[in-house]
Parts: sequence; C-alpha cells; structure tokens
Amino acid sequence: MKKTALSLSVLAALALGGASAQTTIKLATLSPLSGGQSDLGTQIRNGAQLAVNEYKPQFQRLGLNLQLAPYDDQADPATGTAQARKIASDRSILAVVGTLNSGVAIPSSAALAPSRVALVSPANTANQVTDRGLSNMNRIVARDDAQGPAGANFITGTLKANKVYILNDKTAYGEGLAREVEKALKAKNVQVVANEGTEEKSDFSSIVAKIRLQRPDAIYFGGIYNQVGVFIKQLREAGITTPVVGGDGLDSAELVTIAGPQGANNIYFTTVAAPIDALPAAKTFAANFQKTFNDAAQGFGAFGYDAAKVALQGILNAAKANGNKAPTRAQVEAAIRKGNFTGLLSGNVSFNSVGDRKAATLYVMNVQDGKTKLAASVPVRPAKQ
Repeated sequence: MKKTALSLSVLAALALGGASAQTTIKLATLSPLSGGQSDLGTQIRNGAQLAVNEYKPQFQRLGLNLQLAPYDDQADPATGTAQARKIASDRSILAVVGTLNSGVAIPSSAALAPSRVALVSPANTANQVTDRGLSNMNRIVARDDAQGPAGANFITGTLKANKVYILNDKTAYGEGLAREVEKALKAKNVQVVANEGTEEKSDFSSIVAKIRLQRPDAIYFGGIYNQVGVFIKQLREAGITTPVVGGDGLDSAELVTIAGPQGANNIYFTTVAAPIDALPAAKTFAANFQKTFNDAAQGFGAFGYDAAKVALQGILNAAKANGNKAPTRAQVEAAIRKGNFTGLLSGNVSFNSVGDRKAATLYVMNVQDGKTKLAASVPVRPAKQ
C-alpha cells in the first residue's frame, strides 16, 4: 500500500514538474575569489551575476533556467586548469567569463578547448592568450602589444623620461607587458637600465637600493597591485619619489590602501577596464552593484558585466538559431566569435578571427594623494582585423 502511495506521489510530482520543466543552463565565472587578488576576481564574478540577473527572464521565456556558477582559480595556473576541467565536466555550463590573469587563461582555455567551452575574458591582455588561435578564447580588452606602447608613450611624452628602470613579476602577464614597454622605449632611444624579474612580495630593499644608485626618471613595473603596492610603499619610505608606471594589474582600489598615505602618490597605470566614471552608461550599473553587493563597482566589475553580456547574448543567439532550445557548446562558441554585441557599458563588441576585440580603449590613470583619476583615453585596434 505504502509502495503504491509513494509511486502515485512520485508520478504526481513528475507531472507537476513536467508542466513547468525547465532546462538548467549555466554561465561560469573563473577568477580569484580567495587570496591576494580576490578583490578584482570578486568584482568580475559580481559583474557577471548582475548580467545573469538581467538576462534570466529572456531565457525563462525559452524554458531555460539560467544560473551563474562561480569558480575560484586563486590566480594560480594549476588551480585554474583543475577548475577548467571541472567546468568541462558540467555539461550544463555553456560559456565562461574569465579569467583575471593571463597566466591562468592560457592553460585553462587550452583545457576547455576540446569541450568547445567558450571563454570571454574581461581582463586578459597577454598577446599569447589569442595568438594561439583557439576557437574558444575571446577577450573584450586591449592586448599587451597595445598596452605596452601606450605605457611607453606616456613615459616619454608626458613624464619626459630619458632613463627608465623596468621590473616585472615573472608571470606571463608581467613579463609580457614589461617586454612590450622595453621594446617601445628602446625604439624611442630611451635608456632602459634594467628589466628585472622578481617574485619578492615583502622585502624590496635590494631593488630599492639599486634604483637609488641608478636614479631613473621613471620606474615601470609589470605586475599586480598586491605586490607592486608593497614595493611602492617601501620605495616612498626610502625617500624616492620617482614616478611609478604600471599596467592594468594596478587597477584595484586596494593599491592605495597597500601603498599607504605616503606611497599613494605619483603612480600612473594603463588599464583596459575603464574607471566607472569614464563610462557614461555605467551609472545605473554602479547603483545596482552597490545595492546588490554592498560594495563599490570598479572597472573590472563593469568589464565582468560586459563580458557576461557578450557570453549570454551569444548563448541566446545560439538558442534562437537552434529552434529556441538549449544550444550545444559548439553552437555557442561560434555565436560568440561571430556576433556583434551592442548595449554594453564599454561600447560595441565584435571579435576578429582569433578572438581579439576589433576596437578597444586604453585608459591612463593617475594616483595622487590617495585618489585615482583618469589622465587620458587612448583608442586601440589589434593589428589583425
């Protein structure tokens, strides 16, 4: 008797479920949610969450239940690759927003390529990210071969430096950026006294001593805010006020905190993610972000949002072309690469044959008295269109 009752209740539940059965599809994020770079990684995840919230009703109308699946790569290539394999094994994940770090993107995208899982990166700048020609790897930001020369032009044009000391953090990102800056400076006959790699995180006294000896007009550091901030703090404490220039790895509100009141001066960085106040369309987004997460939106939050909108619109386009049914990963991969995406905070997006954004913008930021302000905007295009 119990058995029959149970069977009937199961049948009833199935019938009810069947009436409103929705296929679950997911957008994943892959970014550092723990560790020293979690500030930016969390911005990316939260930006993507807002895009998912916005797109949910459109997917619901097609009988698709859209969810966000956040994965933590800890800014580490091995962890990121392991997480990418987990993403590949969850067949309901149709695309990924990520990563923050180029060194993580390179192996992770390679791990996802055989499963045809598309990535849309809100942050990766290393040339090698797209130069490998993977059909699943796309980015909505400028490349190092645009960011490096823009940094070099700023060092020579605005700072009028003739002698530059270059540092890098020995990652794919930092080394790549430092190499491009060095190449561009040497082409302008600027003396590059060093291009030194360091993984040091806490005691920069030996590097500071070398800089004091060389007396450069500017210092360029290809690295991330959690390392560079400590370096700048110690540099300023040693009484050296030389301007420090970097790339988008310095684009975090944490930089000012880590560098301290004395350190947060005479710092410049190029960034691929626009500051919120440089994006006219971002006012509503910033208010929603603050309300939802009780945290101020930063540039990478906005670009996480834009990257997610590109991925979600790609999934939606693929679903519509597939008779309003959940598309395959291969259909999504093709729809993202071939799509024209509008209504974004950072302008329209379309990709070239290797997944680079056809028209991007670089922003030069200045940190003075602990405040970060926009110094200049530079439109850039990849060599391949």
